[in-house]
Amino acid sequence: MLPVLVVHGGAGHIPKKRVQLSCAGVRAAVRGGYSKLQGQGSAMDAVVEAVTLLENDHHYNAGLGSVLNIKGEVEMDAIVMDGRYLASGAVSAVRKVANPVQLARLVMDKTSHLCLTGEGASQFARAMGVPEVPEESLITEYARMRWKNNLAADANPVECQMGKMGTVGAVAVDAEGNIACATSTGGMLNKMEGRVGDTACIGCGGYADNRVGAVSSTGHGEAIMKVTLARLILFHMEQGRSAEAAADEALAYMKERVGGLGGVVVVDPQGEWSARFSSLQMAWAAAQQQTLHYGLYAGEHFTQNIDDPY
Repeated sequence: MLPVLVVHGGAGHIPKKRVQLSCAGVRAAVRGGYSKLQGQGSAMDAVVEAVTLLENDHHYNAGLGSVLNIKGEVEMDAIVMDGRYLASGAVSAVRKVANPVQLARLVMDKTSHLCLTGEGASQFARAMGVPEVPEESLITEYARMRWKNNLAADANPVECQMGKMGTVGAVAVDAEGNIACATSTGGMLNKMEGRVGDTACIGCGGYADNRVGAVSSTGHGEAIMKVTLARLILFHMEQGRSAEAAADEALAYMKERVGGLGGVVVVDPQGEWSARFSSLQMAWAAAQQQTLHYGLYAGEHFTQNIDDPY
């Protein structure tokens, strides 16, 4: 059953003209990440590679293509977690970095801290030799259009957010049985400057523990934070529930308790995995035993040989 990699491209409602690109993007990301696992790479290598590929795809709300804050600027959050030692690194409200997930890994590997934010994260990036990119290079016309449309006093950015492919993430178990997760996002559409959502918060946007499993979350950040969604799912798994049952129970609780919609990808140490969501759609893909799995709507599950052409 090992290795295995599962990725998501965000929970929400994806416009028809972007559906095909959304599904293609997660399949490409899972292929890229799985190639790391096939080459004896670690689970951490695989999730960072998969999320980097999604950050570089302008159809997602992460890295290139991130949504804009109220001032029309890009502020991004990301997290990684290594299930071997519960090591983690995160960045929040970071600017002018093409791949926040890679910066989050540097926080984990090169500091004694779990999260760096804002200008401190930018200073650390420069110290680590991470190239600074012009902010304009991360802004798409689609993001700018949606920012302008939600400046009106009667706009509902939370509702509109569900019309954008959102937060991206991945979970993996490598051939050694080690587990990792990674999550990255541009955050909430037209958010206040400095707002930090669930992604960078350990136990909310992601969690990985070799003893239990890993989760990467997507959805309404404030709701996810209120129920610590990722860790809640692993708690249910510790009580004996399967990855799928644990995800369904936690998502139902988040919807009932705080009215939040979202989605997750989950994996356990044996390689059992699940992609579950309470939103209308979530683009996801998984790779295991040379088979590529993918879907978009609830109950949808397609498969193909991972070596087959697109």
